[in-house]
Amino acid sequence: MTFGRPGGIFAACCCFSSMFMRKDGHRNLSRRERQIMDILYQRGRASASEIHAALPDAPTYSAVRAKLRVLEEKGHVRHEEAALRYVYIPKLGRDTARRSALRHLVSTFFENSVEQAVAALVDLSAANLSREELDRISKLIDEAKKEAQS
Repeated sequence: MTFGRPGGIFAACCCFSSMFMRKDGHRNLSRRERQIMDILYQRGRASASEIHAALPDAPTYSAVRAKLRVLEEKGHVRHEEAALRYVYIPKLGRDTARRSALRHLVSTFFENSVEQAVAALVDLSAANLSREELDRISKLIDEAKKEAQS
C-alpha cells in the first residue's frame, strides 16, 4: 500500500485528519493551522524554522511561532526542548489520524462505502501498483473475509 510514500494515501489525507477529527475536537482549524499539522504529520516532528521553510507561501517566522502556540493551546501539538529550540510533535498519533481521515473520506466522498473507496483507489493506482503490492492487498482482503466469517 502507499501509506508512507509521498503522494500516497497518507499524504492525501493529512489535511482531512487535522480538519475533521470528531472525538478529539480537531475541527475548525484555519488553513495555516492545517498546513502546519500536515507538515508535522508528514515529518513526525519539526522545529518552527523547519515548518516555516516547508510552508507554501510562508508567513513570517513570528507568525508561524504564533500559530504553533495556538495549536498547542488548542491541544493539537506539544513541544519538547532539543538543542535550545522547541521541536513540535502532533498529540494525536499518526495511525489514529490516518484512520480518522480515511473514515471521513469514505463517509464524505464514498457514501460510507468502503467498496467504492477501494475501487477508486485501485483505479487511481492501477498503473503504479506492483505485483507485490497487489498480492499484499489480496492478502488483506482474504484476511478480512476470514474475520467476517468468524
